Amino acid sequence: MAEAKDSSTIVPSKSSSVPTLTSQQQQQQQQRTTHFMAQDIFRILPTLLSAAAIAVMVTNSQTVFIFSLPLQAHFYYSPSFKFFVAANGVVVAMSFLTLTLNFLFKHQPSPRYLFFLLFHDITMTMLLIAGCAAATAIGYVGQYGEDHVGWQPICDHVRKFCTTNLVSLLLSYFSFIAYFGLTIISAYKLCLFSSTTKT
Repeated sequence: MAEAKDSSTIVPSKSSSVPTLTSQQQQQQQQRTTHFMAQDIFRILPTLLSAAAIAVMVTNSQTVFIFSLPLQAHFYYSPSFKFFVAANGVVVAMSFLTLTLNFLFKHQPSPRYLFFLLFHDITMTMLLIAGCAAATAIGYVGQYGEDHVGWQPICDHVRKFCTTNLVSLLLSYFSFIAYFGLTIISAYKLCLFSSTTKT
């Protein structure tokens, strides 16, 4: 009878501890999945914005005649605009890659993968602001010129081209803001994951 009592007291203690650990693991897994889903939604936004910025910039062109001489405005004639398009193209490609990786690793994220996401988001943020800065600089010269070096404004002649480029530039700036927010989210997630791992 004593052995029966001892066995009955030991078995419930083991069985009661197992569901508690399982529920904690399920809760952590659910939080990680929710985080990656929210992060994917925020990552889709700059991808679409950068793709739209590229489409607007590449398809934008205007030809006018000044003193019977044709003047064609196109993004390909400016190295700054070409860099702007290339920067947004890299952002679109790398964002699509991280979306695919998030779908594969969202159930078992590791500290290395979270660090990769943070590094990726910082890199894309810097690349976007560099492309936007280059396009903004050449756009400013096209709008107002530069008297000190003798550069005359051309937007008075190709108003449609400059206005469309401004739309593309604004789309890319919105993409930069979205990626800046993603950088903060990725840094917070990495710190949170590290703290939960230590505990």
